[in-house]
Amino acid sequence: MSQHEWIAVGLLALAGFLIGGVYATWKTAKMMAMVVGLLALLAAGGAVAWFLAT
Repeated sequence: MSQHEWIAVGLLALAGFLIGGVYATWKTAKMMAMVVGLLALLAAGGAVAWFLAT
């Protein structure tokens, strides 16, 4: 796997970690969960864009 692919895989892993944070915080802090969810979407979108750039 090239370095280019590792970055995209890292972004996908980050998105998964952030989605777990959304799940964990949804009941207690909905606003924070929405912010973390937005960051997860940005990370996932960045990973997809990174894959498509190759």
